[in-house]
Amino acid sequence: MFGNLEGKVAIVTGAGQGIGEGIAKVFAGAGAKVVVATRSAGNGQETVDDIVAAGGEALLIQCDLGQRSAVERVVAQTLEQYGRVDIAVHNAAVFPLHNVDDLSDDVLDYTLAVNMKAAVWLTQACVPHFRQQGWGRMIFTSSVTGPRVAAPGTSHYAMSKSGLNGFIRTAALEYARDNITINGVEPGVILTQALSTLGDSEDLKAMTRCIPQGAFGKPEDIAYPMLFLASEEAGYITGQTIVVDGGSTLVENQAVMDGFYEQ
Repeated sequence: MFGNLEGKVAIVTGAGQGIGEGIAKVFAGAGAKVVVATRSAGNGQETVDDIVAAGGEALLIQCDLGQRSAVERVVAQTLEQYGRVDIAVHNAAVFPLHNVDDLSDDVLDYTLAVNMKAAVWLTQACVPHFRQQGWGRMIFTSSVTGPRVAAPGTSHYAMSKSGLNGFIRTAALEYARDNITINGVEPGVILTQALSTLGDSEDLKAMTRCIPQGAFGKPEDIAYPMLFLASEEAGYITGQTIVVDGGSTLVENQAVMDGFYEQ
């Protein structure tokens, strides 16, 4: 079966809601034992309960991924519970909106810690076990914001995701001979709880005009490319990111696109 994760143990950070929840559920549906690592215990437990109700297996670990010790504890508890770790998805991210003029050191430091530094910490904690097994998958939720497009108020977030892509490419080179692949997915605008912070229903409806497919993506639209990258079938892919954005980064001029779709 394509994307079969039977016998694999996967850590998914930020799995209490949104994209991370979608990844956790898709991986569990493919047979993986899933560690739901998230800051909110309530949301995380809901994800675990849904996985178990569907016949899967999951473990909740509440943690703040802005601290190295918390990331190391996630891996340690995973090994204590399951005796192995095969796949790690760093999906957790923060994106408080601040213009550059108003960007404090605290916001900048925490954004870089959760979004980018935690990716390094999680990789460092998992790789020794991947090497021992002779197989491993590190996968990261990046973004089109930063690597490909920009939006006001997101300079710190964009910076973290651009840095994450650089880490993906370099780490892939360093671990290629260990049969460890390092890849990522760059989501566009995905319909999650966090999307509501960007505006009301009319604002969100207007945003879909900028997406050639005319609709927001769903968490599962990110989870299934992640499943592919986690699978045996993707073993010859490393150092890459997959853009999943409904075609939004293809648009050169929105006015031209509006005219095209009115034809």
